[in-house]
Amino acid sequence: MGQPLQLTFVNFAKDSYIIVEGKRNADRFFIIRSGKIKLSKEVQIVAEEQGDILSPGDFFGVVSTMSGHSHIETAQALTDVTLISVQKDQFSQLIQNNAPVAMKIILQFSKRMRYLDEALTRLTLKQKAADEDPSHIYHVAEYYAKSNQFSQAFYAYQKYVKCCPKGENVQPAIERMKKIAPYIKNPQKDSPPGEMTRTYTKDSIIFCEGEPGDELFIIQKGAVKIVKITENNEILLAVLRAGDIFGEMALLESKPRAATAAAYEDCQLMAVNKANFQQMITSQPQLIAKLTTLLAERIWLIYRQLANTLITDPLGKMYDMMQIQIDKKKIDVNTLSNYSFDFGLKELINMVGLSQGEGSLVGRKLMENKVFQIMNDKLFVKDVKEIPRQNAYFKKMQQLEKVRMGNKPIA
Repeated sequence: MGQPLQLTFVNFAKDSYIIVEGKRNADRFFIIRSGKIKLSKEVQIVAEEQGDILSPGDFFGVVSTMSGHSHIETAQALTDVTLISVQKDQFSQLIQNNAPVAMKIILQFSKRMRYLDEALTRLTLKQKAADEDPSHIYHVAEYYAKSNQFSQAFYAYQKYVKCCPKGENVQPAIERMKKIAPYIKNPQKDSPPGEMTRTYTKDSIIFCEGEPGDELFIIQKGAVKIVKITENNEILLAVLRAGDIFGEMALLESKPRAATAAAYEDCQLMAVNKANFQQMITSQPQLIAKLTTLLAERIWLIYRQLANTLITDPLGKMYDMMQIQIDKKKIDVNTLSNYSFDFGLKELINMVGLSQGEGSLVGRKLMENKVFQIMNDKLFVKDVKEIPRQNAYFKKMQQLEKVRMGNKPIA
């Protein structure tokens, strides 16, 4: 039985601003007890979020509070309101004492993650999300086959045949499986249902984008990479390590996988299904709090990446993306003089969605700034403060251009 949770009730008059976009150091979020709240953003990126009006039982400020980043939205009272104030360090106890509230937050986060991820996929990778087109599994298999990664290709072909038994490429998939089978020494096998501990050897696929899923995974040992396959390229989204969680959206929303997960090195995972997850909400609140924090981090990051797509100057996009990576790791530019990113110029070009030709030109322009160097194939900056300086400059230039054009919305 959890200890009584001491929560604070706060009142705000009509038209009051409760949280403000961009403000840092959020230490609490709010649940509405009475009244109505309007959420707004300086730049409206995703149509699903236009004109958010919140009512009793809804919550706001969780993303910034749980992620430790600045607010991504402004909340204003439409009426006199009474709010329940929840501090970050009270979240685990809130979960233990009120499982329905925890599930509501997690499910809303998952839904939000889903449509934000779909929007980012459309804008940057120029393709539909995996759940809109499950036949994409076949294209994943083709990529791996052409890359001579036959074990991964066999896995994807097999999943395609299973998920799309009437698909137009079923026969070619079967023929390719027969052709590459002799080159696979240790074919991947699906884990027995209900088995919680899973082991994967380096490069083996854990799940494929477009594949149905009903489990999330917690990394116990090793590392996992999350990628998307598009236009015959493998785009690296993240490398996750021990303690990280992935695959949660498929479990929470029963939708196909939005990306491919593969063993970056030999790894051991814990698989959690819906039944186990419901039990964990009350038995392991720290784990659920970590999942909420993870989702909050991802939502914050995707918002920043979506905002990056609205920057019109390609060099400005690069500076903003570097700023995002610095903010993501909570680096204080006032105390750090130089910094080495964990990616190179080519990866930066991919991150901002530039073509190879345009990216090469803009990349050369970036490197004309002598604070940047390439060291061990990684981008190195000798003066970290140069990034926020340049980022602020390009944003100011874009705002001035917008005013000059008569306040027309950015395309």
